[in-house]
Amino acid sequence: MVDFVSKLRYDVSDLKNLMSLLCSPEGCPWDREQTHKSIRRNLLEEAYEAADAIDNENREELIEELGDVLMQVIHHANIAERANNFTLDDIADEACKKLIRRHPHVFGDVKANSGDESIVFWEDIKREEKQHDTTTDSMKSIARSLPALWRAEKIQKKAAKVGFDFQSIDNSSDTKKEEIGNLLFSIVNEARLHNIDPEEALGAASDEFITKFENFEQAKLEK
Repeated sequence: MVDFVSKLRYDVSDLKNLMSLLCSPEGCPWDREQTHKSIRRNLLEEAYEAADAIDNENREELIEELGDVLMQVIHHANIAERANNFTLDDIADEACKKLIRRHPHVFGDVKANSGDESIVFWEDIKREEKQHDTTTDSMKSIARSLPALWRAEKIQKKAAKVGFDFQSIDNSSDTKKEEIGNLLFSIVNEARLHNIDPEEALGAASDEFITKFENFEQAKLEK
């Protein structure tokens, strides 16, 4: 029997201690054997389940699912700590420093009059930190692990900010959302019929767009 005190109510420090116990020699063999890569999918799945709880507006479900997300973060931190790589405190330290750096309108001398202005500060500071000198750099930094539709949308938004945008097929439609949904559904069906992975296909199209945009951007810089 392991040494862990039962309580009527636990806090974050208890969760951290519990995960450390599970990953100890006296704990659970499965938990102890995991790596960052082996539980990578778990983190994604828990995040999607938390998103479902938000959509369902279910308080109890959201508490449970956010707990699962937090558990995943602590598990990753525990794996790193046992390898003398980093700790949960290192994660919290970096998160706090980032929040302070990217909110100069709160912790500095600049002023933001709206949420939109706040986002501009965040994005400008992020570009400087990541040394993104061009829009192409920002596009390439978008996580490839994102769902292909989200990634494509983020790429297009970055292009649109510098005037590189596409014209809408139809600018006026009360059923635009439904039409787009049906169009996407049909495209997925077409991909299925041809044994093509739609995620991979859209991902490849996004990569090709970035390459073309990079050539376009480079040509403008050379003028």
